[in-house]
Amino acid sequence: MRNTNPRPARPGMPGHPATLWLRGGQVVDVVTGTVSTADVAVFDGRITTVGTAEPQPGDSVLELEGRYVVPGLVSVHTHLTIVYPFDDTDVNESSAASALRAASRARDALWAGVTTVRTLDEQNRADIELRRAAVSNGWALDVPRILASGRAIGITGGHGKGMACSYADGHDEFLKAARQELEAGANHIKVFITGGIAHADESFNGAQMTTDEMRAVVRATREHNTYVVAHAGGGEAIREAMTVGINRFEHGYDLDEQTVTEMAANRAYLTPTLSVTSCPQWMLDHGFTQWQADLAQKVHVTHLASIQRAFTRAVVKADELDGDGIRIVAGTDYLPGEPNDGTSCAVKEIELLEQAGLPTEAALRAGTWEAARLMGRENEFGSVREGLAGDLLILEEDPTVTVSALRTIGTVIQAGRLVRSDLTGTQELTKAVFA
Repeated sequence: MRNTNPRPARPGMPGHPATLWLRGGQVVDVVTGTVSTADVAVFDGRITTVGTAEPQPGDSVLELEGRYVVPGLVSVHTHLTIVYPFDDTDVNESSAASALRAASRARDALWAGVTTVRTLDEQNRADIELRRAAVSNGWALDVPRILASGRAIGITGGHGKGMACSYADGHDEFLKAARQELEAGANHIKVFITGGIAHADESFNGAQMTTDEMRAVVRATREHNTYVVAHAGGGEAIREAMTVGINRFEHGYDLDEQTVTEMAANRAYLTPTLSVTSCPQWMLDHGFTQWQADLAQKVHVTHLASIQRAFTRAVVKADELDGDGIRIVAGTDYLPGEPNDGTSCAVKEIELLEQAGLPTEAALRAGTWEAARLMGRENEFGSVREGLAGDLLILEEDPTVTVSALRTIGTVIQAGRLVRSDLTGTQELTKAVFA
């Protein structure tokens, strides 16, 4: 059912005849890592000018006074319905409850500057329903752009046990399960090809899918011109997955030299999710048990060394983007909009990439353009470029010096709409959704 009470359009937003201008800012090109003084104009939800031009009567103008303009953040490992600790998950929860929890977490993510999320296993397919409500049905929801997985798929008794995912065993069951998620509206398919660190009785190196099962899921995604993303702890399973066409991997707790070399040759994507083993106090504060926090801390040394090994084969500089190398992208595996160490989980993850040794320009790219490229959407969002979505953040500090500048986000713009802003004179543009 379509919404009959849509959000009022304002300058820059789709359906409004006027333009939103960001004038006098320092525009960060996250692809090249360079900064230039320029004005940015957003009309009908898209960037129409990056340069110099004159606003027209009726346009809205934000004077940036030298502040920095970057694209909205893209978080590629997001769970909007996850429950901590995992054992508290109610697998019989109603769809309405899942959708409400997802909507609340999605709003938090957007307000933190995350304008696009890729979800990787959501209860009752709440991500698909939320995307459908916001896009297809036109409901005025404060949520990021959602690229949805629906339910992840794992083996019976495997890593996903106790969570609200789908279980399958054998080629035919995996093929059917993947097709069901795609039929329901999934943009991609998430599978667990190894164990993890969620349960005491699993090994993050232990393979949990056969080659034939992986091949079945790849077949289903190719039928829909999309891809598989694999939860993967250890190297052997990753090497096997690449032989059947999987090249997007999450975690990488223990990658050996052979694996990172093959990943680089396959131009594979890796989401390190360093937060998972770097934030034991956050885990305890959010309902994880002591043994889970202790296990994460124990795995951290191996995880960090593994990711640093991957960085030695990573695409880092702008002139390397089209060549061989591992593509590093940012995703927290936690709630991206939740507070963490004085910032959001999304920003903290990008900081952890930089602190682990990924150069600043590559860390910033990991949470923006490279993340968009992973999903084949770099020509839609992920950088400040004419023709792309008007998803923009305004910062007080220069993120090309350190990504910790993302802690100074003062304004969030999504498709030309001011979600929030601390700039003078923006009150009218940031009124409540149904004002």
